[in-house]
Amino acid sequence: MDLSNFYCIGCHACCREQGHVRLKKNEPDAISSFLELAVEKFIAQYTILTKNRTGLSLIEKEDGSCIFLTETGCKINLVKPLQCREFPHGWKFSGFETICGWARQKRYHNPRILKPSSNSK
Repeated sequence: MDLSNFYCIGCHACCREQGHVRLKKNEPDAISSFLELAVEKFIAQYTILTKNRTGLSLIEKEDGSCIFLTETGCKINLVKPLQCREFPHGWKFSGFETICGWARQKRYHNPRILKPSSNSK
């Protein structure tokens, strides 16, 4: 899929996928400052040590979605991690095009892709 004209439509599907959101070196400081928390409290409350023990990752909600995803979107959008900002160019999960709102719209509006007819069984 050509991602050259990708833009986020705010469907938050990527935020609902299980998986690690790894934090870069200065991101805990930026996020904790934005949340008006001491960095130590932010780390204790919202992160886990990555499996390879070389960094931190945001924790997930019980359903696998991002801990900072709210009904209205990303609670930390202004300081969200680089991994989130780079989606789907820097990283993407397998099958993202089946749940990403932009990718689904692109597939649906692509005239080369046959749309199922209402008469098909």
